[in-house]
Amino acid sequence: MNNLPVKILLVEDHKLMRVGLKSLFEELDGLEVISEAQSGKEALEKYKITHPDVTLMDIGLPDISGIEAAKRIIEHNSLAKVIMLTSHISEQEVTDSLHAGACAYVMKDINIEILKMIIKTVKEGAMWLDPQVVPILRDKNCGVVPPRQMSRAMFKEQHANLTQREYEVLKLVVDGKSNNEIAKELTISEHTAKAHVCNIIQKLVVDDRTQAAVKALKEGLV
Repeated sequence: MNNLPVKILLVEDHKLMRVGLKSLFEELDGLEVISEAQSGKEALEKYKITHPDVTLMDIGLPDISGIEAAKRIIEHNSLAKVIMLTSHISEQEVTDSLHAGACAYVMKDINIEILKMIIKTVKEGAMWLDPQVVPILRDKNCGVVPPRQMSRAMFKEQHANLTQREYEVLKLVVDGKSNNEIAKELTISEHTAKAHVCNIIQKLVVDDRTQAAVKALKEGLV
């Protein structure tokens, strides 16, 4: 089993934030900041030199934006993993980041242990969207999600392993509902709601409910 730490390029123009994140990562097993950048252009230069596993990218940078920097990094290496770590949550920035090729869109107020999990799973090929971002993609259908509605027949043909009830639960997961809220909405027990969510996660071959929501949106299931 590979126990090597995830190598991170940290891109953040505010020194206090950058130093704080680096200090937090130093206290966590499995993560290593191998390089830092204060601007988008510097990020591209550092990426080419250090070849990190994951680039943690701020959006608001002093020269080119973090979104443009992410795009250039991914154009340089199509397998690059970039996580947008930001306080920005506009529809344009979310969709532009995903179109640029970012693997994750994370708000800066996130719990550090969750951020650690995101970094590790993104390195392995996962996508992750902050729960605050999911409604933007769902409500606006911003071009990241295929602009189509699936008929029930098409749904059954392409996703026959999901039951109709699980499909209903999946739609509520995409809406950001908790197990308790799903139970109330569908008039079932919370235990049953949790079981449905677990089944959905297994059948969609994802790691958690957020990834299930992302997959559902990207594939036009809801």
